[in-house]
Amino acid sequence: MATKYDNAIGSEIINQFGGKPELLVQVLHAFVKRYGFIHKEAIRQIADELNISRADVHGVVSFYHDFRTTKPGRHIVKICQAEACQAMGSRSLTAHAEKRLEVALHETTEDGGISLEPVFCLGNCACSPAVMIDEKVYGRVDPDKLDVLIDMCRD
Repeated sequence: MATKYDNAIGSEIINQFGGKPELLVQVLHAFVKRYGFIHKEAIRQIADELNISRADVHGVVSFYHDFRTTKPGRHIVKICQAEACQAMGSRSLTAHAEKRLEVALHETTEDGGISLEPVFCLGNCACSPAVMIDEKVYGRVDPDKLDVLIDMCRD
């Protein structure tokens, strides 16, 4: 995953989708796949090449939780914040994770190892509270289990 932004690669990504503004979400997903996040330079280039405003691009980036404008940690820990998980303790689990990692939601640990993010339903309601770490879902996560999962990320 490249992290330095390259306008030529940006144009290639945009052209994969025919430069169609109605495919903005798909374009953004391709940028995230390539770079891990949406560079500020990419927002400008996407707007220019799709002939839409930067505000439109920024609005989509800020609306969808899968898009970010900062480099993520090597591991991403997502804690479900939907109603079923809240009823089963996800708020206290989130507070535990924030304390343990010394970051708030939407932040990355100082060493760049772990980003902590909210997610709104992992489809694992019967086993709530649910957590996703690097695309793998875990159910019935309590603080002790979360600590073990976080320790696995640090090995």
